Amino acid sequence: MSELDDLLDPGVTNRSNGHVGSGEIPNSIGVLVLGICSIVGCLFYAIPGLVCGIIALALFKGVKRVYLTNPAFYQNSYNNAQAGMICGIIGVSLSGLFVLILLLGFIGNSL
Repeated sequence: MSELDDLLDPGVTNRSNGHVGSGEIPNSIGVLVLGICSIVGCLFYAIPGLVCGIIALALFKGVKRVYLTNPAFYQNSYNNAQAGMICGIIGVSLSGLFVLILLLGFIGNSL
């Protein structure tokens, strides 16, 4: 079929031209970068780790919504975003643990 036939045929739902997983979801790389930064940022008194991790998790919601419109087309990009989401969860968890340790240390020193 030609490209014009694909556009005119209402039964065609996947317009990826046979390239499975070649679509790029906006913010998918951003989620990955922020997730990695959240792990690194948890070492700097936890504030950068919390901020980057929470933003990565919030951006992942939008990425997932776009992915669900055409999963086969966006597969590679979604895998990057999932890795970023996992890194974001790890970063937020480590930052939360670090804040808890800091609070216990301050309370222990004040007694």
